[in-house]
Amino acid sequence: MTGYGIASDDFGNTKYTVEIKSLNSKFLELALKLPKAFSDKELILRNDCSKQIERGKVNIAVTVEYATNEKKTATIDQELLYLYYNQLKTAAASLNDNGNNLLQLALNFPEVIRYEEDVISDQEWKHLQGTFTQAMNNFQTFRKDEGNVLQKDLELRITNILQGLALVEEQDPKRIPAIKERIAQLLEEYVGKENTDKNRFEQELIFYIDKLDITEEKIRLKSHCNYFMAALKSNDANGKKLGFISQEIGREVNTMGSKANDAKIQQIVVGMKEELEKAKEQLLNVL
Repeated sequence: MTGYGIASDDFGNTKYTVEIKSLNSKFLELALKLPKAFSDKELILRNDCSKQIERGKVNIAVTVEYATNEKKTATIDQELLYLYYNQLKTAAASLNDNGNNLLQLALNFPEVIRYEEDVISDQEWKHLQGTFTQAMNNFQTFRKDEGNVLQKDLELRITNILQGLALVEEQDPKRIPAIKERIAQLLEEYVGKENTDKNRFEQELIFYIDKLDITEEKIRLKSHCNYFMAALKSNDANGKKLGFISQEIGREVNTMGSKANDAKIQQIVVGMKEELEKAKEQLLNVL
């Protein structure tokens, strides 16, 4: 399910901003971007996200802005600098080199220049946590609002399928007499009424009509639609369950259309299939 949430908080001369975005995905794919000073808190934030977000491709960006241009202080390890410089000087003399830029080379060696590391206080971490929590609440509110819209649309699609089923039930009783009359006319035209065995005709007709019976499909389709509606109103994450139910709905609709042998019912079935496809597209956004 798509989602978006952002929150900001000021603490002294520092502004914390947390932005959360998500796209559809079958699993939880979490990308977390943190300032270096908070890198040791990454596992805490990841665990918090996994508890609140079940699945989706989630990107979380945490930014820290300072009101003043504070620069990190640097210190030079003079003993280490002298050691490197003297070694370079000795090597240059043995090679009859003029030894230009030895000081610059020595300064570039590891650990010669050390920068003060960013260290955050407990208060700073608490403020960032608070900002993160607010952003997550905004994110969940966004997804809840989107979920309400999706629920209404899915209810509409299933209601339309049930309305189509009602039309099929209205048309179904007219279907068998029409089939019987059509077959009788064909027999009379090609075989002759006097050459037709009525008892055999009735037996074959019953066998043929039994294959066209869609009573079970109608009952199962209504049951699946009602189950879909019940699962949709549940507070649990039923995205996968709804997907399975939609497959069963599609199976019954397809069987009904293939067995009906009636142009009007098949037209209704086409409309039901269209509604089901729209529902399946929306189910990709449901947890």
